Amino acid sequence: MTTAHPVDEVPPARQLAAFGLQHVLAMYAGAVAVPLIVGGAMKLPPADLAYLITADLLVCGIATLIQCIGFWRFGVRLPIMQGCTFAAVSPMVLIGTTGGGLPAIYGSVIVAGLAIMLLAPVFGRLLRFFPPLVTGTVILIIGLSLLPVAGNWAAGGAGSADFGEPGNLALAAFVLAVVLGVQRFAPVFLSRIAVLIGIVVGLAVAVPLGFTDFGGVGEADWLGISTPFHFGAPAFEFSAIASMLVVALVTMTETTGDLIAVGEMTDRKVEPRSLADGLRADGLSTVLGGVFNTFPYTAYAQNVGLVGMTRVRSRWVVATAGGILVLLGLLPKLGAVVAAIPAPVLGGAGLVMFGTVAASGLRTLAGVDFKGNNNLTVVAVSVAMGMLPVGVPAIYEKFPDWFQTVMNSGISAGCLTAIVLNLLFNHLPAKAGSGVPEPGGLSGGGVEKGVEQSREEAV
Repeated sequence: MTTAHPVDEVPPARQLAAFGLQHVLAMYAGAVAVPLIVGGAMKLPPADLAYLITADLLVCGIATLIQCIGFWRFGVRLPIMQGCTFAAVSPMVLIGTTGGGLPAIYGSVIVAGLAIMLLAPVFGRLLRFFPPLVTGTVILIIGLSLLPVAGNWAAGGAGSADFGEPGNLALAAFVLAVVLGVQRFAPVFLSRIAVLIGIVVGLAVAVPLGFTDFGGVGEADWLGISTPFHFGAPAFEFSAIASMLVVALVTMTETTGDLIAVGEMTDRKVEPRSLADGLRADGLSTVLGGVFNTFPYTAYAQNVGLVGMTRVRSRWVVATAGGILVLLGLLPKLGAVVAAIPAPVLGGAGLVMFGTVAASGLRTLAGVDFKGNNNLTVVAVSVAMGMLPVGVPAIYEKFPDWFQTVMNSGISAGCLTAIVLNLLFNHLPAKAGSGVPEPGGLSGGGVEKGVEQSREEAV
């Protein structure tokens, strides 16, 4: 009798619920941030904002189910959470406020989703350009670029009146200490839900200290049904579609990095076909987003960190999280309860989760040969390019919108740099006279072979 791969194992129902809820809490703040930012910039009334959020949660859940469970050639069938991409925020705000409003946004989102589905097989064939040198660098950049998000949460949430108050940071530190304590000293099952326990304990402490307000729960509706084209028929405007197609390429690059990262964490290597299936699911989810009044979808990197930290590899856990998101989308009152969790509580948990993603990148890079070649330069420059927009957010302000869309995402900027530099140093013909192997290095003519071989060893 053959045992199922850990990715395909179905844990008991109580574990499914606890692990699934943990994934929902890890990504919830990011998921609702996109509709809040776009709706806020367009000065939508509160009722429309609430509608955007419930529609977003519903499609997040459906997208996650498609990605984890899969059907035909849709879905990578790995523990991957789907959510709204932040790469689309700036272009969508621009489209929504200067031309066409929400109908123009949804028209461009539908076209972008169809483009992703068509381009998925092409990206699948590019997988050979993602050896461990590139994937390790990208995973490291994903983790590092998420850390400021956790830092903002820990300080009270970007833009909050009490941002940086010692009390906020103390609460975040307390949650971090609980997570680490549970992971180190609790039994195995409890250590795997250390993040969930940290958030629950942090919330229990935060409520009596006045960190949160559950007033919004009473005002929320019990039932919320999202209907197609609630804000009117989609409008197809050329400039809006062009900017969203750039976003589509960025999200495909980010998703590729996330899928490869989860494949390495779960010991199920992502092949060209499964990568194409995962990207095709992204495209279908994005089309659904355009139809059901929400936005483009991508794999969520914060949940990649949770998979690495808990070592729970079952895709059915994340599928359960998708089911919980569907419920939250249909029951706004439940969504309001989750929304009341204070930012510092999420910040404490986020620090360890996002740090885990970065550490996973370092683990992948540990299998790469850095002797007698230019691999160190590839990592150094790629990390630098990936961190530039994170450390200096206004650095590309004077550049065209399409350039900002690509380079303002540290993940896509670092990923593109790593791919180009790997091609430059390891795939192009070697310099004359460098065919002789250097001590402990690779011969000039066999660099590409060495890089491909190191991928096999690392995986």
